[in-house]
Amino acid sequence: MKAYEIMTKNVLSVDEETSVMDAVKIMDKNNIGALIVQTPRPTFGIFTQRDLLTRIVAARKSPRKTKIKEVMTESTKCAQLNDSIDEITRLMYEENVRYLPVMDGRRLAGIISTDDLFKTVFRSSEGYKEEVI
Repeated sequence: MKAYEIMTKNVLSVDEETSVMDAVKIMDKNNIGALIVQTPRPTFGIFTQRDLLTRIVAARKSPRKTKIKEVMTESTKCAQLNDSIDEITRLMYEENVRYLPVMDGRRLAGIISTDDLFKTVFRSSEGYKEEVI
């Protein structure tokens, strides 16, 4: 399987001037663990649950006063649409990340989470039968 087959295509993003509080509200409302952060530079950032815990909660910063640009992860590694699941898994493991943006050349096309990988592995295992409700 390839990245484009398992990625989430509708990626939510925020501007780098967004407060952490507003970003977390978006994440909560949409039940997601990461947001892409749009910047004026050619690269983008990512803000994850881990960033929230380590750079806001543990650092005792105010989520209302802190801007995403102050606590996001910049210039994150990315996958390409045709990267294999093996390549993606290796990259996520080596970089110790739970979310990996997927690019179509230089354009953001989607994002893959560890949950996406787990679901793919589980669904491809022997004996798996999807319930139809």
